[in-house]
Amino acid sequence: MLGLASFSRADEYTATGFRVLDPVLAPAQFSTSTDFQLFGSIGEPALGLSTAIGFGLRSAFLYFPVAATPVVSATAGDGSVVLSWSAVTASVGWTVGGYNVGQATVSGGPYTYASLGDVTSSTRSSLTNGTAYYFVIRAEDALGYTIATSTEITATPVASSGGGGVGGGGGGIGVTGVNLSGRGYPLSQVTILKDGQIAVVTIAGPDAKFAVSLTGLSAGSYLFAIYGEDSSGRRSSLFTFPVYLTTGVVTNIGGVFLAPTIDVDKREVVYGENIAIFGQTVSSSTVTIAINSHQEIFVKAPADETGLYLYNLDTTLVEKGDHTTKAKVAVANEISPFGNAVKFHVGNQTILAGVNKSCPPRGDLNGDCRVNLIDFSITAYWYHRPLMVSFRPREKAFLSGDGKVDLVDFSIMAYYWTG
Repeated sequence: MLGLASFSRADEYTATGFRVLDPVLAPAQFSTSTDFQLFGSIGEPALGLSTAIGFGLRSAFLYFPVAATPVVSATAGDGSVVLSWSAVTASVGWTVGGYNVGQATVSGGPYTYASLGDVTSSTRSSLTNGTAYYFVIRAEDALGYTIATSTEITATPVASSGGGGVGGGGGGIGVTGVNLSGRGYPLSQVTILKDGQIAVVTIAGPDAKFAVSLTGLSAGSYLFAIYGEDSSGRRSSLFTFPVYLTTGVVTNIGGVFLAPTIDVDKREVVYGENIAIFGQTVSSSTVTIAINSHQEIFVKAPADETGLYLYNLDTTLVEKGDHTTKAKVAVANEISPFGNAVKFHVGNQTILAGVNKSCPPRGDLNGDCRVNLIDFSITAYWYHRPLMVSFRPREKAFLSGDGKVDLVDFSIMAYYWTG
């Protein structure tokens, strides 16, 4: 946070119900030059950095610094537990400087914390076999302040058996598998993919929580992906998590928090009219909606007991042109990542949503507005092969965009599959 202390002070005002001390006089118009842009007052806390080459000021009262809660896996060993977690994504004034791990032998703590640095895995050793341990991961900013804390994950170290296997948190000796748990949408479908193939489909409870177990797996590396469908059939963004399974161990993966679904009631809207932004998430939560405009706007909307939320955007707050909007949610000290973005246009006509619906945004490699076996065959051809220059733009636009074809791309195709 950067405070710019350029103020104009006025008199003191009093009444029977209030008193105003030193009111601030602030510019109310848009100002610009070759080096900076100013929206409204600079007599408020501002986010980010300013430079002589380019300067952008964001009013702190319009912005909500956010950091998604990390997802954590715990794999028990002989006198040890291997922890790994998803990198925390932070935005609007926050950057991640490192992580701490909290450890306890009682659920809920108190935890003993150890600083780890900017890493996404840690092996906790010198543990007592047969004792359940509970862990949380805290993300800190560059100044050492906690900006996100994971949900608690547990594992119980077990001595190596005669057959070489060990017991994982929640699993018996000789069982190899994974337990996954998290939050989706109330009474909604949650689909688990293993290496791009559907492994199991479950239903979240009324509280939006889900938990599934996959056992009988072989040791090795896997890419698990999870998505949910809300009550209207809208899909969440795809959450992916790589994990290595050890023989005879059940790995726990906890804290998965699916982002809210989102849609708009108009694909195009006349400037000055409202556009409804809505979707579904966990019940009785707070949704943060980001609207990409000349100056990005953040607003908040409550979700009801069924997880449905609605926000009516006054389009006079944005300029004419193309825009996108996306959402994330917070509940019980957990914060989801931002989900899929949807597009809308502010201009001179209104077109309701559902008219001329667009093709799948990913996976459609041959441009027929479908994701099916043709696209699968194209992707399979480039699997673990160097990409030709002519195919790289399509990989970037319709797959993961990382310059290669691997299991992540097949998970994307499975998510957008139309048949």
